[in-house]
Amino acid sequence: MVVALQLLLAPISGMFLDGQWDPRSSSRCVTIPRNMALCQGLGYTTMRLPNLLGHESPAEATQQSASWVPLLARECHPHARVFLCSLFAPVCLDRFISPCRSLCESVRNSCAPIMGCYGYPWPRILQCDQFPRDHLIVSTPIPSSPAVPQASCRDCELEEAASAKELLHIFCKSDFVVKLRLMRLNSSASALAKFSLGSRLEVLKHGPLLGGEMRGRLALWLERDATCVGNLSRHHPDGGTFLLTGSVTGERLLVNKAFSWSKRQRHLATAARKWKQHRCRG
Repeated sequence: MVVALQLLLAPISGMFLDGQWDPRSSSRCVTIPRNMALCQGLGYTTMRLPNLLGHESPAEATQQSASWVPLLARECHPHARVFLCSLFAPVCLDRFISPCRSLCESVRNSCAPIMGCYGYPWPRILQCDQFPRDHLIVSTPIPSSPAVPQASCRDCELEEAASAKELLHIFCKSDFVVKLRLMRLNSSASALAKFSLGSRLEVLKHGPLLGGEMRGRLALWLERDATCVGNLSRHHPDGGTFLLTGSVTGERLLVNKAFSWSKRQRHLATAARKWKQHRCRG
């Protein structure tokens, strides 16, 4: 994460002047590279070059955009990807569409604190006052909203359970408790997720979710929370079985506690067995 932030703060010459495309530069439409993971699955497949950050080639835009993927994985703002890709991979239309200032401000206000966790400010190349105020030629403005998730500086880590009693207390406080197996995918530069869910998924507690929703939400977690998944797999590079607990906010699962399921962790099996008859107090 720190290395990525160092890269994205490097000086880049911009092509964006007073909210308009610089007429002195010729532009062309190219296919968004498959290995440009940041801007896949947004509903369009071609981008205009030079882009708003002055990148002349698809390779340069892809290399620079990769620096933002770890921040995006922290899920600091639901529209961060849209904002960033409007700069790195502008949609190729007859009329240029600029990102709105309000969108920039909303993303900055949510994501800059995460960058601050690692000692880095919001980069000067993305100062929001350079973007036009909301009008017909800009992308849809995104107002500030209390629904925007408040990302945390704390990354999830594998923990050791002291006792089955402690685990049952954690289960009671959590929205969900699930036992799952992570399987490492073949390396793919176009995918954010590095692991997939195994076929067997044991949901001990689904909380506000319907039982059948858990697999889909966990698949989304695998893609978006790369930092957490990386911490879990640090000592399990090929995957493994884990017990996860956490909270549910809208469509988002937030993993608060994670334990590696192994014979050495006998407390996990004991707590899982007792949970079926356990009654939470309060």
